[in-house]
Amino acid sequence: MTGRKNCSGDVPAAKSCVPIAFDDESSFTRLGLILLATDMTTEQDFALMARICGGDRLRLHATRVAYANPVTPENLRAMGPRLGQAADLLAPVMPLKAVYFSCTSGSAVIGDDVVAAAVQNAMPAADGQPAPKAVTPLTAATAACSALGVSRLCMLTPYTEGSTKAVVGYFVDHGIEVSHVSYLGLEDDRDMARITTDSLVQAAKEAVARSAGPAPQALFISCTALRSMRTAARIEQKIGIPVITSNQAAAWYSFRTAGIDTSAAPFGRLMTKDIP
Repeated sequence: MTGRKNCSGDVPAAKSCVPIAFDDESSFTRLGLILLATDMTTEQDFALMARICGGDRLRLHATRVAYANPVTPENLRAMGPRLGQAADLLAPVMPLKAVYFSCTSGSAVIGDDVVAAAVQNAMPAADGQPAPKAVTPLTAATAACSALGVSRLCMLTPYTEGSTKAVVGYFVDHGIEVSHVSYLGLEDDRDMARITTDSLVQAAKEAVARSAGPAPQALFISCTALRSMRTAARIEQKIGIPVITSNQAAAWYSFRTAGIDTSAAPFGRLMTKDIP
């Protein structure tokens, strides 16, 4: 073998003479995801939405926050102080339009203000760029209710009764009546991620059928672990009212915030609506 020795050992090496061109950063749209360490669903849901609606200039950037099962208010609340560190890992990315904290019951327990502070402290407005919009499943779901004209809903959650109460309380505090809630009693979000779509359809039908008083105007299916986004349209056909799910609402809200039309996504009536 011939050639001089260099940083590659005995392999000849030379710096390329080809001129390098770069795409303009402003041609990209970037969204951030803060996922639970145990999340098995959100990345796939957002990637699916991106393939349908995002074009070749949308980029998703994900990080994770430490979390340990079971799903209890105490364990969910423990994530609060860790959100800043997770958000810091997204900070080196070029400007993000929105950052989604993907935990419904967690955002109910921790609070939207804590999530927003973690995101904005890590990525403050600078150099003419605004801070990214902080998104939780519940900020997105309440916006979805407004977009759909919903003031009364019924609910399906995979949690125990204790974790379910925090989510119900969030809607009530935001002026949305909850006519009935069905919960599945699971404590591990990895089990929640394995619930079959047929089981979700049947549980959704039961939740609506059990609603007392005036008929609900929509069904909210809580939990980012559930594979409910891609089942939303099927459930709507069965129950005759709009379906809002955690990741479906968050993807809709995040994409619309970034100026991306979601009308082509086959995930329920919400996809055709603008953010109010």
